[in-house]
Amino acid sequence: MLDKLLKRLLDIAGSLGILLCISPLLLALTLMVLLRDGRPVLFRQRRVGLNGEPFQILKFRTMIPQEKQKPSVYANESWKDGVPDHFVFKSSGTNPNVTRNGAFLRKYSLDELPQFFNVLGGSMSLVGPRPEIPAIADYYNQSQRRRLKVKPGITGWAQVNGRSDMNNGRKMELDAWYVEHWSIWLDVRILFTTFLQAIRGKGAF
Repeated sequence: MLDKLLKRLLDIAGSLGILLCISPLLLALTLMVLLRDGRPVLFRQRRVGLNGEPFQILKFRTMIPQEKQKPSVYANESWKDGVPDHFVFKSSGTNPNVTRNGAFLRKYSLDELPQFFNVLGGSMSLVGPRPEIPAIADYYNQSQRRRLKVKPGITGWAQVNGRSDMNNGRKMELDAWYVEHWSIWLDVRILFTTFLQAIRGKGAF
């Protein structure tokens, strides 16, 4: 119970402090998206959170309007035994739906910054498994659902050990390790490593 309280206090203090520090950057990015790509500035999407509860994740919009996007297929009805290990969540190739402005935001993970409001509101944590869309999470088997035992995070153990360059099997393995070995010090380590990776623009998710 004390550990969970400390984690929540870290989330509140960390997200509030970061939002105050980056408020000029948030304003600049808001204007950049608004002037170059128009409205809406923020992208809202339904994700699966703690214990499978849904919530709306916030990001800066990085893609063309949804009605103009080329369709993407995520889930497959053949996934009766869970999401297959070989499934790759995000391709390292160029996404035709991503705007030029959005490519820059994604490279340095700047599109993720509004998620600090998710953390402040309690639907996410600073550190945890990345929240998945229901179309994929609905196919989780019992083992894969272990990652839903903690709040989803802005960054996590999987993201600092490969980020977008991994398949589902490796991602689930790393997320399960985090759930089983969680500590405040592990969260601090992940946050520090994420900061370094974001600066280098390495493996952005």
